[in-house]
Amino acid sequence: MSLSGGQQQRLCLARALALDPQVLLMDEPCSALDPLSSELIEDLILKLRGRYTILVVTHNLAQATRIADDVAFFWVQEEAGRLVEFGSAEQIFAAPQDPLTLAYVRGRRG
Repeated sequence: MSLSGGQQQRLCLARALALDPQVLLMDEPCSALDPLSSELIEDLILKLRGRYTILVVTHNLAQATRIADDVAFFWVQEEAGRLVEFGSAEQIFAAPQDPLTLAYVRGRRG
């Protein structure tokens, strides 16, 4: 209980890695963390790249820009989520093809 939020996140990641998974699913891994702790988690994610398939769910576009190879943009419509666009992080953030994706990454939606 005396661990900081960042230490707790790193401990959770270590516990997951001890199981030798093929895929890591991280849902908002830096939520409620200070910038220094977030940087440590992002650095760990980048170091694990290539050894594991890593799926990160985040609403933090700056973070996604820093750590993602590929991006899937989902949107809830009529009470169901749908995949709007998928592509390389560079393509999605620089030149999205779907108007909804463009509005989201430019800060006009969401």
